[in-house]
Amino acid sequence: MEINQVKYFLNLAETLNFTEAARRSGVSQPSLTRAIQRLEDELGSPLIYRDGKDSRLTALGRDVHAEFTRIELALRNVREHSENTTLGRRRILDIAVAPTIGPAAFAAFFDEALNRLPSVKINMHQLLSGEGADEVLSGKYHACILPRAPHPNHKLNVVPLFRERFLLACAEGHALARNDVVGTEAIAAYPYVDRLACEFHTEIAEHLMDHDAVMQPRFSADREDWVQQMVAEGRAICIMPERSTVVHGVTTRPVEGMSLERELVFVTVSGSGTALEIRKIAQLAARYDWA
Repeated sequence: MEINQVKYFLNLAETLNFTEAARRSGVSQPSLTRAIQRLEDELGSPLIYRDGKDSRLTALGRDVHAEFTRIELALRNVREHSENTTLGRRRILDIAVAPTIGPAAFAAFFDEALNRLPSVKINMHQLLSGEGADEVLSGKYHACILPRAPHPNHKLNVVPLFRERFLLACAEGHALARNDVVGTEAIAAYPYVDRLACEFHTEIAEHLMDHDAVMQPRFSADREDWVQQMVAEGRAICIMPERSTVVHGVTTRPVEGMSLERELVFVTVSGSGTALEIRKIAQLAARYDWA
């Protein structure tokens, strides 16, 4: 597989037209067609249905398109980092955050970090499903913010940030919002929306079941904003970390007997080989007043 095949296929996937894809790629149509055919031969399956003017991606083609898009982004980042280093421009730091971690607790911190490090530019990314500290070790990200510490590894520098409880989330005008502490029997009386990306999904379900609250959600979502919008409109309730609210109108209350909490951590590669700027941010995170 060659880098130019990535560009050719992405142009073809966008246009679904070999002539236009070849024009965008700066090659002849036969050259592009041969490159796509070699890619299909290597992968062992067609990537695009060729049906006259009604061309479309196959299932494999859609999967390859998603992966090639990530490759193109990585290549663009490499070029940008290289140009910045060569030309003495700002150092770009790629930091990834788990999708269940809200931004409210971090805006002031990163603002302070940028003020202290005027030569730095920060690109924030969302960790994909299954990603974590390994992406820092691989060099994909300079650092990541995780909802729990990774397995001990001497190659990693793990900075604890703050702990946060799991609480009931409901609309500000919801009946449960009138209580200082909510019992599980009350939770069971209302529609429940499930946070599919939650790392503590099993623990939350077990706690509710242990207290005779068997929740049967009819709406579930990976995206926190979708979950919280349902909650903010009073259509459902959920259990979520106390500092992860991103939608206006959501309020939280402790759940009786629930002591679940998580400790967020900032993870970088340890050692002097780590970029000086990311080490300074990790040091700032260790000293920062997260309260």
